[in-house]
Amino acid sequence: MATQLMRRGRESFVVLERADAVGGTWRDNVYPGIACDIPAHLYSFSFRPPADWATLFPRGAEIRDYLQRTVDEEGVAPFIRLGCEVLDARWDAESARWSVTTTGGGPVRARMLVLAVGRLSEPHSPQVEGLDGFSGTVVHTARWDPGAVSGGERIGVVGSGASAVQIIPHLAELAEELVVFARTPAYVVPRRDRAFSAEERARLRDVGAAKELREQLLLDADRAFAQRLRLVPDIDQIRDLALGHLRDQVANPILRQYLTPDYEIGCKRILLSDDYYPALGRPNVVYEPSALTSVVENKACAANGATHDLDVLVLATGFEATRPPVAVRVRGRDGKVLDDHWSKGMVSYASTTVAGFPNMFVIDGPNAALGHNSAIYMIETQLDYVLGALDYVAAESVLSLEVSAEAEAAYTAEIDERSAPTVWLTGCNSWYVDPRSGRLTLLWPGTAVSFRERNGTFDPAPYVVCVDGAGGVR
Repeated sequence: MATQLMRRGRESFVVLERADAVGGTWRDNVYPGIACDIPAHLYSFSFRPPADWATLFPRGAEIRDYLQRTVDEEGVAPFIRLGCEVLDARWDAESARWSVTTTGGGPVRARMLVLAVGRLSEPHSPQVEGLDGFSGTVVHTARWDPGAVSGGERIGVVGSGASAVQIIPHLAELAEELVVFARTPAYVVPRRDRAFSAEERARLRDVGAAKELREQLLLDADRAFAQRLRLVPDIDQIRDLALGHLRDQVANPILRQYLTPDYEIGCKRILLSDDYYPALGRPNVVYEPSALTSVVENKACAANGATHDLDVLVLATGFEATRPPVAVRVRGRDGKVLDDHWSKGMVSYASTTVAGFPNMFVIDGPNAALGHNSAIYMIETQLDYVLGALDYVAAESVLSLEVSAEAEAAYTAEIDERSAPTVWLTGCNSWYVDPRSGRLTLLWPGTAVSFRERNGTFDPAPYVVCVDGAGGVR
């Protein structure tokens, strides 16, 4: 967003960043094995020169460096206030401004507010009796301490999702014993990562070649949406791939049974790994097919009654995704709290604006992510929408624009209708679905291309527009 505003040179803007550096998810997550599961040339900005990626799937540190280079080369660093956490944001109808209180000094007054806080920023910690009294070290993958594991420890890992699948092979090599507490097994398909050759890297530094690859990767990924619609033979093929991968890599029939999901593939996130299953077969690894329920000093107790003496507990338990914590700090028209508006799950219009919150845009918010394709493509689509709104505001001398409650309700109904036939609503417990309403609130229930077709162009028709200081509207 900052890069686009900088290039336009029309709007004054400031980026409020609570951390001491840019990078977001890829700054905070530095656990061993951290990497993206979207190909590098699709998980990068279309409007930036192609980066010199080393492998098909980028490592976390590479992405972090890519983001820092963007800041440096686009000249946006002077417009970013680091160590500046937003404490409160309030809409002032009289002045048609947002007043934002931060830890970085006096309030910021802004005509427009863009929430770009992401969905993978607040670690989720499980409710485990006695966890606070654990005599060893407790560390969340999203707040990794490089000194937590040096080698020879008895380590417990809680979780079986994407972070767990990435970190477990690395911890298995260091631990005296590694215990994996897995409440629900995941479907895992081959990752098939590889290094680019010197010739490939040279060719892909060309803008045209990188763009061609990006477009092909996008279309290839979008074809996977047929699986999420449970269409045959697509879903059978991906299920056969996952179960065949499990069969090929896990010889022990009991362990293989533990690792076989009992829900339809795609209902939860499908994971990519070539070394997760082999790690579970190591002699120093114990796969505990039940949740961690309690801790007594250094003893970790599983739901099935098994206990394990541990020195380190690693929480690979994901994030607070369906209920963004920042929402309690945002107050819109008449003082309404965004978290209250989203009390039954996130809702929006065009996955970008929210009724009751004028001049506010949410990036990567309600129904703006994908379970099969690149988040970067979705974010770029939303940027086009926001920039279109800014152009309209400037051209029409608009003081405020607010999507109507009717438009938001209609869009929500559209999302629900699109979601109904998808695999995400087949009954598994997934972070894609809000537990309060049972609605699919995180993912767009369609292809990446269909999201751009539906939400890539700003249209003022669904908005209440204030055009003068006397409160005139149209």
